[in-house]
Formats: sequence, structure tokens, C-alpha cells
Amino acid sequence: MIFLCLDNGHGILLSEKENEKNRKGGGFFLLLPIKYSIIKHAKGCERMAFESLTERLNRAFKNITGKGKLTEKNMEEMLKEVRLALLDADVNYRIVKEFLDSVKSKALGQQVYDSLNPSQMVVKIVHEELVALLGEKEVPLRYKESSLTVTMVVGLQGTGKTTSLAKIARMAKLKEKRKPLMIAADIIRPAAIEQLQTLGRSIEVEVFTLGPSVDALTTVKKGLDYAHEHGLDTVFIDTAGRLHVDVELMNELEEIYRLCKPDNVLLTVDAMTGQDIVQVAEAFHATLPITGLVLTKLDGDARGGGILSVRKITGVPVQFVGMGEKIDELELFYPDRMADRILGMGDILTLVEQAQEKMDMKAAEDSAKRMMQGQFTLEDMLVQFEQIGKMGPLGGLMKMIPGFSQLANQINDAEAEKSMKRQKAIIQSMTRQERQDPGILRASRKNRIARGSGTSVQEVNRLINQFEKMKQTMKQIQAMSKHGNMNMNALMKQAQGQRMPMMGKRGRRW
Repeated sequence: MIFLCLDNGHGILLSEKENEKNRKGGGFFLLLPIKYSIIKHAKGCERMAFESLTERLNRAFKNITGKGKLTEKNMEEMLKEVRLALLDADVNYRIVKEFLDSVKSKALGQQVYDSLNPSQMVVKIVHEELVALLGEKEVPLRYKESSLTVTMVVGLQGTGKTTSLAKIARMAKLKEKRKPLMIAADIIRPAAIEQLQTLGRSIEVEVFTLGPSVDALTTVKKGLDYAHEHGLDTVFIDTAGRLHVDVELMNELEEIYRLCKPDNVLLTVDAMTGQDIVQVAEAFHATLPITGLVLTKLDGDARGGGILSVRKITGVPVQFVGMGEKIDELELFYPDRMADRILGMGDILTLVEQAQEKMDMKAAEDSAKRMMQGQFTLEDMLVQFEQIGKMGPLGGLMKMIPGFSQLANQINDAEAEKSMKRQKAIIQSMTRQERQDPGILRASRKNRIARGSGTSVQEVNRLINQFEKMKQTMKQIQAMSKHGNMNMNALMKQAQGQRMPMMGKRGRRW
């Protein structure tokens, strides 16, 4: 079970397993310390890839929301908005036309016309077409079971090629249980070898190099021999890049390709370059049999249209997406999950996977078990804050929660992190007895805690009030679980009609 609890005590069940497991306390909770002070207005916010597209698509769907029947007229109005949204996101014009023709032909079918909720049917069709456009299903790396697997990573300078290679090597080591070696064959860019060695030390993966004075082809040949001699089963080759595609670059890559005959050839492309992604992919693919793309900087302000065009035009699938600069911020590309995010539906599966990878699951499950037994204390609250801190920026988490993607655009991650640190400091300044029983806190104790944490008595009081609200929610969950009534609708009713402190003056409902 995954339960989201906000700082005002309201709770939302994001997903659940059978009630029997809930009663045993399985799963984990997420306590998000969101409050109005860490929200900033959407205007001037740092934009992320697809945010503008998501907002415009949602506005387009509102044209048919609430309509008793779907007509060709309101369909045309909706499709016009979708067309503008896709073009503004820098999607290839031909792809946009084919996409809309397919959506229209399916949406104007009798089944959609006669459906009780035509807007939901249209959203479903758009979702299916987005998945088809993005590639139907994920494409993992190809690994050999009994011999050496070789992956060659190519790309232009500045696309994050070397960092992406290290991220993929880390993923192969941790998730696929491979024994990788990284070969530093980029002898053109200054400090490329040192960068790869630094990354190798951080992920505890060996880096093979003969230094910048030895040519790339010799380095790769010796590196492959080294891998065979030392019983390693996976090799990642970091090749040289250029500021643009040129003959010299392609000739060197062709020579390396003929030498090592790689099982995977990955091309790193910058999400912020828009339609240039397609041109770069076509240029490389004309020389090398590119097996997959690594899309970097998807956490930036890219419009994201290139990712919607490249598979259809080049036939090369997107295999990985970089969601940040940190070494663990790389994801296997799932077309259906990306379609969910583009349509503002969240991505619970990726949220769960990240939690399992980054959180201390034993501590999280023990804490969840105590909560389900009505034993929620400030110790548990501190554990939750520490676990959330491992999950990355709060805005990124909110994007994965259904219905919260628009709110995520207003999260000030810097303020959220600062607020969480102050709340942790308050709890850490308490004695064990005070954490177990906040009811004993009187003025003198609160003054001592405020001084010890570098905060104010008002902040101490605010945290205690927040804790009491969450504790009440935990009791309601426990009661529901005992009676077998743990379900989404029951928990959502707690929040509906309530003014959320994080939603600002308008008090929007969700």
C-alpha cells in the first residue's frame, strides 16, 4: 500500500494491495511536508519538459468535458487545441497530422459517440495514440548470458554522453547484477578520461584507460582484452564527441564499431534541442546501426517534442531518459508511463520503483506497520522525512502522483528542502521521551527545543499541530483497515471539499 499524507493531515490512498496485506501493515507511507509557504506562483516557475504540453492538452480536453454527447463540432475544437499544443511542443508537423488523423478516426466511431462519458473515451484514445507514437513498450539493453556484452555510447559534445554511460553502467551493476567495465576511449575532449574515472569511483565500477596519448582504437582493443582476462561480462565504451557531426568523427566510430561489434549502440541526445534530435539521430543512424537513444536533460525546460517524433521518423527507440544530474537519476524509458505523465495522470509505478531503490524499505515498512497499529510517533515522522529526502526534489515526486502534476509546477523545491530540514532539526532536538509523547511538551521544553534547533517556538507548535493531524489520519486508516474498508473513495472523501493550505487563496478542490 502507498499512502500519501499531507501536512494538514489529509490522506490519499495512491494504490493498495488486498485488505489482508493492509491489515498486516505491508507497504509504505509517504508523508509530504507541503504547505503554502513553499508554494510559488506558476508564473516565472522553472519549467520542466512537457509541462506546457500537459497544460495545453488538459485545456483541450476541457472543451468536451461535461458534454452530454460528442459531436463533430466540439471534436474539431478539441483537435485544433491538441494540434496547437503539439506544434508548440516542437513535434514534427507530419507526425502531428498523422497523430490527429488517427485520433479523429477512432474518436468519431459509434462507440465513442454513444459512450456515457465521451471525454474520457477521447482521453483514452489520445493516450493509446501517444503510447503508439512513443514506441508501445520499453526496450531494455541486450545482454549476453555466456559471453561479453559490449555497449558503445556515441553522441555530440554537451549531450551528457560520459555521465549517461556511467549511469547505465551503474544500472547494469545494481539491477542486472552484471560485472561492468567502462573503457575511456574519448581522447579528444580534455578531462574526459578524468571525468569517467571520477564517475567510476562513485559507482565502484572499474575504468580502463591507456591515457590521452594512445589512440581510441588501441584503447578499445586493449580494454576488451582486459575484460576477458578479468572475468568481466559487460563493457561500456565512451567514445569521442564533436560539436557537430563530421566525417572524422564518423570514421573513428565506424572503426571502433567494426573492431568490437557491439551488442548495443546508444546515442545520447539533448532533450533541449527539439527537432534537432531527429536530425542528429538520422545522421548517426546513417553511419552506425543505432539500437537506442538516451534522452538527457528531460528535467530541464525542454518542450519535449523531439521525443514524440524521433521513434516514428527514424525507427530508433528511446531506451533511457536522464531526469537529473545525479548518478541515480536515469530511468528506463516506458512509453505508457511517459504518456501518463504527458496527460497529467502521474506515474505511480515509477514512484514505487524509485522508493524501492532509494528508500530504506525495511525502515519504511517497519514505520508503516507501527502506523497501521496506531503507534504513530514523532520518531516515525522523522523517519518519513529522512526517507522523502532520499527521493529527490519534492516537485518531481508530486509529478508522479495522479492529480498533482499541476501543483508540482508551483512547488519551490529549495524552500521545501529548507522547510523539511528545519522540521527534522526540531524533532532531533527533542529527547526520546518527548518524541514518543509530545503531550509532555510545555513552554520550557518548547523553548529549549526551539533554541536547540535554531527555530522558533511558533515553528515547534506548528510541527506538533501537524503531527496531531497526521496521527488522527493514521487512526482513521487503522479503523478502516480493521473493518476491511480501506479503499480509494473512502480516503478521498476526507480531502474533498476541504481547503488545502498548500493551494493558496482560491482554495482549489481536488
